[in-house]
Amino acid sequence: MLRDITTIVFDVLGTLVDEPGGLRIAIEEAGGSPRDADELLGVWQRHIEGEQRRIARGERDYVDSGILDREAATRVAQTAGITDAATIDRLATATKRLPAWPDSCEGVARLAARFHVLGLSNANPESLRALGEHAGLRWHGALSADAVEAYKPSPRVYRLAVEEAGGDPERVLMVAAHAWDLRGAGDAGMRTAYVPRPVGDPPAETDAFDGRFSTLAGLADALD
Repeated sequence: MLRDITTIVFDVLGTLVDEPGGLRIAIEEAGGSPRDADELLGVWQRHIEGEQRRIARGERDYVDSGILDREAATRVAQTAGITDAATIDRLATATKRLPAWPDSCEGVARLAARFHVLGLSNANPESLRALGEHAGLRWHGALSADAVEAYKPSPRVYRLAVEEAGGDPERVLMVAAHAWDLRGAGDAGMRTAYVPRPVGDPPAETDAFDGRFSTLAGLADALD
């Protein structure tokens, strides 16, 4: 049962906004062929995920998401034959313009009327602020993993959220479409709720999250 919750922490990329869909649009706007968009999106995603893993293993010094996005945009441009510098610059900031899922704005606003609502993201502070404004997310605040120079699922990132919420992890609910994210939050003592998205990481049979909801409205109903 989800009782005694005071703070709700949302994963942002993939849970509140359609990261792959928004990146695909940005790649096509930059000149990538629509028929190659999925391949180019894969180039972007593999670079980001691979470099975050290298940082986690200590194989690369920490750099923030803006640098990784710039590197990913450059790789996409090289693969697609895009050479215009201004176009590549804009592509590198695509994370700031990702679209919200249809139920995200209403769901966040409804929950924010009763709980302290925070975003928690691997995106750097500048990208996170711009994304929140672009997507229309009315949270009370957004925390960037950049503050602890680590990327989720590092325990340091979840501790950042717990500390911001007052220090009691059992009163903090992490909401995500990624099972790996919820496992990290659970290991930090946070309560966990899974909400599926078309691009998420579904739970395994062994995952015992505190709640599973088909929509954010369903989550809000359960917390009423």
